[in-house]
Amino acid sequence: MTGKFDPEDKVDDRIGLEHVDPAFDARIGGHDDDFADDDRDDDNLEDDEDDDEDEDDEDDEDEDDLEDATWDDIDFVVGLYREDGQPVVVPLEAELANDLDALIAQLQRLPGDSGACGLVSINGEVLVAVSVRGPRHVHVMTSDIYYADVYPIVRDVADFFQLKPDDPETPEEGPAGDLGLFAFQGLREERLEALCLEDEELSSDELAEQIIQGIRFDADAFAKVIDEYWEGEDDGQDG
Repeated sequence: MTGKFDPEDKVDDRIGLEHVDPAFDARIGGHDDDFADDDRDDDNLEDDEDDDEDEDDEDDEDEDDLEDATWDDIDFVVGLYREDGQPVVVPLEAELANDLDALIAQLQRLPGDSGACGLVSINGEVLVAVSVRGPRHVHVMTSDIYYADVYPIVRDVADFFQLKPDDPETPEEGPAGDLGLFAFQGLREERLEALCLEDEELSSDELAEQIIQGIRFDADAFAKVIDEYWEGEDDGQDG
């Protein structure tokens, strides 16, 4: 996997009671009962520390857990590839809008001449794009990293590039990731960045349409797949 945006040992040097030799204390006048009391106190202290650590872990999990985008949130998930030189647009399962790894795996199964791409639009707010060419060439971007705290797949993009929220170099909003993922198809990095930034009123599904045109896919075929997207999903659920 590649990316800019492509993902310490801590040593506790405090001196603890384990460095104290009870036998040495006994030789200078200590009593075994005192050691027993100390051991009990140590056990209680360790239990308290374990409880505190468990609570901290639970707090971290609560902060990290995001609710999946719902059926109402997901605009579409589509795959793009060329077969015998002809552009093909196919609908993909809506569940892939919540799992970047699963989306990448599905794109790698598509029969593209030179790999495949995927577009995920959520709630008209954010677009995630993926390009795969074999198992080693995976490129990912999002139109707005702000939604890393809202939607799991955008959080996955941040994790993919090992972006940390408290890192001063991590942008708070705007496009992020490998914006050159469509360059080999004719859509340059500068142009994609401009599309993400130039018009705040451009919805994520409209951004997808601009990408389709930029990589010379059939806009009408794309529009037809999008129009039929939820009809196909409903049929699949009924079956």
